[in-house]
Amino acid sequence: MEQDNVSPLQHFVVAKRTISAVFHQLLEFVRDCSDFVEETWRNEDLEHVAEEKQCLQIQACSRKLTVIKDVLARRHMKVAFFGRTSNGKSTVINAMLRERVLPSGIGHTTNCFLSVEGTDGEHAYLTTEDSEERKSIETVNQLAHALHMDRNQDSGCLVRVFWPKAKCALLRDDLVLMDSPGTDVTSELDSWIDKFCLDADVFVLVANSESTIMNTEKHFFHKVNERISKPNIFILNNRWDASVLEPEYLEDVRKQHMDRCVSFLVEELKVVELNKAPGRIFFVSAKEMLSARIHRAQGMPETGGALAEGFQERLMEFQSFERTFEEFISQSAVKTKFEQHTIRAWQITESVKAIMDAINISSAEKKVFSLEEREALMDRLEFVRNQLNFLTEDIKDKIKAITEEMADKVSNAMAEEIRCLSALVDEFCSDFSPAPNALALYKTKLMAYVEERMVKNLDLRCSSSINGYVLSSQRDIMDTLRPLLPPAARGQLHLPNRKFSITYDLNFASLCEDFVEDINFHFSLGLTFLVNRFLGPGKAKQALSLLDQKLQVTSSSAPLGTQAQEELAMSMATGLVSLTSRASVGMLVIAGVVWRSVGWRVIVLSVSLYGFLYLYERLTWTNSAKERALKQQFVDFATQRLQAISHIISSDCGQQVQQEMVAVFARMCQQVDKSEMELETEIRRLSARIQRLESVQRHSKTLRHKATDLESQLESFSAQYLQTQH
Repeated sequence: MEQDNVSPLQHFVVAKRTISAVFHQLLEFVRDCSDFVEETWRNEDLEHVAEEKQCLQIQACSRKLTVIKDVLARRHMKVAFFGRTSNGKSTVINAMLRERVLPSGIGHTTNCFLSVEGTDGEHAYLTTEDSEERKSIETVNQLAHALHMDRNQDSGCLVRVFWPKAKCALLRDDLVLMDSPGTDVTSELDSWIDKFCLDADVFVLVANSESTIMNTEKHFFHKVNERISKPNIFILNNRWDASVLEPEYLEDVRKQHMDRCVSFLVEELKVVELNKAPGRIFFVSAKEMLSARIHRAQGMPETGGALAEGFQERLMEFQSFERTFEEFISQSAVKTKFEQHTIRAWQITESVKAIMDAINISSAEKKVFSLEEREALMDRLEFVRNQLNFLTEDIKDKIKAITEEMADKVSNAMAEEIRCLSALVDEFCSDFSPAPNALALYKTKLMAYVEERMVKNLDLRCSSSINGYVLSSQRDIMDTLRPLLPPAARGQLHLPNRKFSITYDLNFASLCEDFVEDINFHFSLGLTFLVNRFLGPGKAKQALSLLDQKLQVTSSSAPLGTQAQEELAMSMATGLVSLTSRASVGMLVIAGVVWRSVGWRVIVLSVSLYGFLYLYERLTWTNSAKERALKQQFVDFATQRLQAISHIISSDCGQQVQQEMVAVFARMCQQVDKSEMELETEIRRLSARIQRLESVQRHSKTLRHKATDLESQLESFSAQYLQTQH
């Protein structure tokens, strides 16, 4: 077949390019899926969304696709030519290539396997099995000489001939032509088949039409048929130009060869149906075809030279072989080379889709669970916040009431202690001396004693009940806030280990530091004492000051007589009356009347009694009396001061209770705040997990859609290239 039109072999080339592109996309896709599944599997927060076996399964798919892609890149259509020695196998190949690529000639025997394939380079070269070194080939004759030079070359070795595609159109379409030694030169047919024939798409048996198919040829193809299910076999009866020498037997010989070849293919090998077998058998002259095509390439007529009669028929027969061969091998090679890989690709996409569906379902289920869990936590957080705000106000009111109640309790206890202060001071016993230093030490001890006893009494009166009330209130607060904590933290909530103890800071040293005792002798009927008693300390001081002024004026005048003394007495009485109340004036008037009535004897008697009374009081003013006076003065002074600070002390105790209650409440609130923070952290974690699960869902759906698209491409390829009817 002339190469004027597009070669049918392009069908294979286009199919290979198409399926290779699909597998390239599929491999990239599976690698993306593998990365996605592995990342999902290794993400601890997405536990069990993807499983290790899925990861391993998809990695295995990736490895298989890598192997298949590499195999596809090396795939080509392969034709293996077999026959007995000198049947013209190399000549047939050269005729198809339109050039003397392989060595051929009289007496020449191909002593190894030769493969011819195209190269994009400008120069031909060859390589051998034991070396990748490129050996240059300048001409075909040099190639032939090179093969003849190695006589010891094993018949089972392979020499690969790379011929420029620019020189031979047939080699541009991924076609490899395999020449072989004669089937009659070796007994190692099994090794030949295993090494060179298992991947062949078409076998061409080149027979000698001057004889018939020999048993050695049949034996080889029987072995091929055992190894390969229904191999595609063409039979070329070469050297058919010799039939012109006996034209009278031409049709009979052709029919004889045809019957034997059909019987071999249909009955013996059973590789083709009876009605299709004649289409696999051709009668040609490869030598004539090669010569004609070389002439045409050189610009000479195809029929130039000594060509036997019937050349045109043999030319058309060879062209028919090429046309049938190219159409058949192109369709057959696509099916044999790509069908199983396409099926495997379908299986891989189905596996990937199943994995993506499983991940999608798992992530959707976990997303729903996480959404429900987050919703419950958000409801819990809102409840805790609202309840805490409500309870905070309620507990603050309770703390305020407790504070006031405890302050009142301490205030009442203080009032009771102040009333008992005199008895408490009387109980104090210590050495007393009016000396200044001793007196100061005595007062210090007295203050310390009174403070210690009062604090102890207050503690006995208040502390136990206050502590119990505070503890009970703390438990109430804890029980109130306990439901706001998570179950795990409720058992860890407890009151402080330290016991609350209220302190009563009386601080007598500062409170009574300005206390000044008066333990000097004071006659009970003395003027100063009486004035103090009747007028009070302030007015008494004013009255005594006026009296001193009068006495000074009187003492500066001459001695007076009886009348003058009376006038002086009346003057003093008048002055005193002017400073005293009306009641005092009345008493003095009565005293004056009595004096005038009874006379001087009564006065003398009264003065004597007054003197005896003064003497008695003066003699009884001992240290004990001084101590009693000091204690009484201290009681009076301390009572006033304690009454003045009683509300401060009770308020301070209330503040202590308040601080203790607030501290416990604050600690409880910290636990609740910690619980809130844990809820917020868990909500954020769940939100992030939900986002990741949504991302996994989207990604798995995207990958599944892509798998469906790749399946569509595989289906399109199958419909276009694998389901073509022959």
